[in-house]
Amino acid sequence: MQVIDWDLAVATGVRLVRPGPQVSREEARQAVLELRRLSRDAEGHVREFTRIDSATPEAATVVDRPGWIRANVDGFRVVLEPLTQKMSNMPAVVGAVGSRITGLEVGAVLAFLASRVLGQYELFLPPDPSGNAPTGRLTLVAPNIVHAERELGVDPRDFRLWVCLHEETHRVQFTGVPWLREYVRGQMTEFLLASEMDLATLLERLRAASDAVADAFRGGEGNLIEAIQTPEQKAVLDRVTAVMTLVEGHGDYVMDAVGPSVVPSVAEIRAKFQRRREGGSRFDQLVRRLLGIELKMKQYAEGSHFVRTVVDEAGMESFNKVWTSPETLPDRGEIADPHAWMSRVLTSA
Repeated sequence: MQVIDWDLAVATGVRLVRPGPQVSREEARQAVLELRRLSRDAEGHVREFTRIDSATPEAATVVDRPGWIRANVDGFRVVLEPLTQKMSNMPAVVGAVGSRITGLEVGAVLAFLASRVLGQYELFLPPDPSGNAPTGRLTLVAPNIVHAERELGVDPRDFRLWVCLHEETHRVQFTGVPWLREYVRGQMTEFLLASEMDLATLLERLRAASDAVADAFRGGEGNLIEAIQTPEQKAVLDRVTAVMTLVEGHGDYVMDAVGPSVVPSVAEIRAKFQRRREGGSRFDQLVRRLLGIELKMKQYAEGSHFVRTVVDEAGMESFNKVWTSPETLPDRGEIADPHAWMSRVLTSA
């Protein structure tokens, strides 16, 4: 059975997503060509700076907003497969009704995000030729990048390369560290399989979600992700949060560290972009809290601080010991206290 009606999710998201900025056909073509070229340029800069050896990639896949929605649905199908199998014994009528409700909800969330995401490294797309495992794909959302550079009033070429530096860092991480993708996928699978599927528990989770929404409207810190997790899932989520804080912070650190040599206006871009991250309407801020996006913004800052501290004090080669194995990854406490990680991993090496 389907946990989510994926076709309905796509249809809902595509119907609700706002149109992109007005550009001519030639402007759109040039933006796509430049983003593809800059993604290749950025990969070389990132690989040289991080000293992570990764395979030479294909140029980025450049999409519009509906294309981003479709790609994310394809990725969700892969990630949620363990949960689909676990729910196979639920009554068909419950599954049918539930999948349509969640399809509508996922579509609405994707429509909200599709006008904001600049790019992402999609861990679980596309499948390899044998159909056994995903190979990963770098995706850039051209309308959102053009909209952001116009809104910020920054140099388009510099901004596009700056965005590519961050996203290419993720591609280098996950292609240059062989075990990292499967580690993340394994943690996600464990998180999903820790879900409790009986009706009483589902109702309890719905009440918790309702409380989170009410708390967010009051200006609190509640978000849906934390509200609906079980106690067993919390420990897994802590590990996922730690590793994603590391990779996001590493991306932010690299884009700014490499920036001055290849992006002349990087200081201006960073200052304006940071103000944009922290701004938005009250509704935007509310939705970001509910979806855990505010938590992700904190991950950028905390992860970047962790990376900067270790690199400044121990050097890039020592920092790269973080990629040795799952055991050398920092936990959430060590992300907040880089010296604790250095003491555990570097002094014992």
